[in-house]
Amino acid sequence: MSTIARTDTSILGRWWWTVDRWTAGALLLIILFGALMIFAASPAVAERIGLDSYHFVRRQLMLLPVAATMLLACSLLSPLQVRRAAVIGFIGCIGLMVLTLLFGPEIKGAKRWLSIGGFSLQASEFLKPCFAVVSAWMFAEWRKETGFPGQWVAMGLYGLVVSLLLMQPDLGQTVVVSLVWFGQFFLAGLPMMLVGGALLLGAGGLVAAYFLLPHVNDRINRFLDPSAGDSYQVERSLEAFRNGGLLGTGPGEGQVKAYLPDAHADFVFSVTGEEFGAIVCLLLIALFGFVVLRGFARLFAEQSLFVLLAGAGLLAQFGLQALIHMASALQLMPAKGMTLPFISYGGSSLLALALGMGLMLALTRSRAGRMEAL
Repeated sequence: MSTIARTDTSILGRWWWTVDRWTAGALLLIILFGALMIFAASPAVAERIGLDSYHFVRRQLMLLPVAATMLLACSLLSPLQVRRAAVIGFIGCIGLMVLTLLFGPEIKGAKRWLSIGGFSLQASEFLKPCFAVVSAWMFAEWRKETGFPGQWVAMGLYGLVVSLLLMQPDLGQTVVVSLVWFGQFFLAGLPMMLVGGALLLGAGGLVAAYFLLPHVNDRINRFLDPSAGDSYQVERSLEAFRNGGLLGTGPGEGQVKAYLPDAHADFVFSVTGEEFGAIVCLLLIALFGFVVLRGFARLFAEQSLFVLLAGAGLLAQFGLQALIHMASALQLMPAKGMTLPFISYGGSSLLALALGMGLMLALTRSRAGRMEAL
């Protein structure tokens, strides 16, 4: 039984009775499982590169309270405050993206990180949720006010964001941002003729990336023909799932993580498969699916187009990121270095996801005049 009475008019009391507690609970379970996986996957990686065994564990656990606080604080916001916070965040992230291109170190042929006070910041992670909300605002204003060129503003901002991402280059983030943006445009009323044009443009962009970006060409070739190049990581990932079977080898007992690069980040799902087995992996997939589907169910009862578009964009980002990570680990798509939300190691990813999911919880809270789907 809840200890917070319905008559409690404090900020926390109003939050408790308006937030979707089922979604918040599912997110909490994912975060707690992520903390467990940091202990399971990262010590072997740290030892392999000559660091203290719990180097990554300490760094991630230091940021967990910050992320939890950010998630809670963002979930307290009203839709108007969500929009304002996203605009400020978007402007700040654009500036940081430019600074990254100018002063960021080049790692593996890409400039994606900016060192600030000993912390490596990946501004593109924070840009994604802020851009989704800003685009939703522009599309909503376009539909609400006759003559307001919201769709053109959204297109201009999209071109700016994609240009900055491709200059890094980061094709994976570009694909996620593009899919979410076009999805929002479709929900806002994109004409079907332009839908076809967008699909052709997207296909053309992928073909161009294949011929113009060597690392994209290499990954696609290795996916289509594993013998065409080095497929070491994917082979070790699949080996981990085979070793785990249905029930897994047990927490900490996995062997593949000792020689699987980025086992604590890009391939943490593989470690999960080996140590906890297919059943836990399926339960984890169900948790991600629950968050996305329940969020959409609440949004489709929403009267505000802005709230619908912004919430849909944030949920789509969350679901796509999880899908890409898991599909890459299972060789269902070309390998792409993308974190598993709240589970992979990565400070920027953890905090950006807390920001995005906090805004999503704020947008799906019960409000006066809002129909309830669940």
